[in-house]
Amino acid sequence: MRYSRPRSVRVKRKSTVELRDIEIFLTLAEELHFGRAAERLHVSPARISQAIKKQERHVGADLFERTSRTVKLTAVGEQLRDDLRPAYSSLHQGIARARSAAQGKTSVLRIGMVSLNAYELRPFWTAFRTRNPQWSLQIRHNNFIDPFGPLRRGEIDALVAWFPIEEPDLTAGPVLFSERRVLQMSVDHPLAEEDWVSGEAIGDYPTTVAVGFVPEYWEHAYQPDRTPSGRRVDRAVPIANMDDILTAVGTGDVVHPIGMHVTRFAVRPDIARVPIDDGSLLHWGLVWRSESEDARIRALASTIRELGAMRL
Repeated sequence: MRYSRPRSVRVKRKSTVELRDIEIFLTLAEELHFGRAAERLHVSPARISQAIKKQERHVGADLFERTSRTVKLTAVGEQLRDDLRPAYSSLHQGIARARSAAQGKTSVLRIGMVSLNAYELRPFWTAFRTRNPQWSLQIRHNNFIDPFGPLRRGEIDALVAWFPIEEPDLTAGPVLFSERRVLQMSVDHPLAEEDWVSGEAIGDYPTTVAVGFVPEYWEHAYQPDRTPSGRRVDRAVPIANMDDILTAVGTGDVVHPIGMHVTRFAVRPDIARVPIDDGSLLHWGLVWRSESEDARIRALASTIRELGAMRL
């Protein structure tokens, strides 16, 4: 009986998506801007574009709709983002836990910061680390768009955000610091030379409006939609992050009220800041998901209460 020699079979190698490409996709899905995503990841915009095209070939569909002005997720892109984000977060949590275990630590407490002044809050972080050497502390920036999403998705354990917090599933903990507000405007704006401005003056000029999910009560606590006399504020320019705010203010398109700590941590030669003399303070505190409260969160909250809120 003769056996025919089997023909050689050419196997087409399947394309693979690397972890770095997933990080690029998720970052662009959050920023929706190639330049900002590249800056955040310390790569070139061309590298971002290359990684996205590779993933689109792998998936077989467009993940983003791109024009000369906008970038937005397609329906397939939204599904991929929602599927990948928890898996990617879990992977990084696992790596962080392994690193902590290697250092003799049992867990990592992850803090998101809506404010920019993590540096000024070092007394809280130092005290927590000194009192609880078995836990490490990781601090990251948290955007004000979908501010509580990272908490609810388990990407962070606690959040530093402005108050009030009126979310039924979240606990508003102790205040870390309080500050006055300032009004930002371009350096050649008519108000730039004033020693102070009133809350009423905000109604005389266009300002910004957040795009994306932001609770209305929470946004208005930071940036009221009406002046003290009841005039409606012209919220004309959409913004999605701090860079958008600074760009719109610096080019003279808008004025924008903001916490005074920004004058120290986002210095810009094209922007002037003038105190708002309305007597109100902006309070920033610790927030966490009620059902996820544990010994680490209680220890940090206790440390903050013992040290007391800073007046900045």
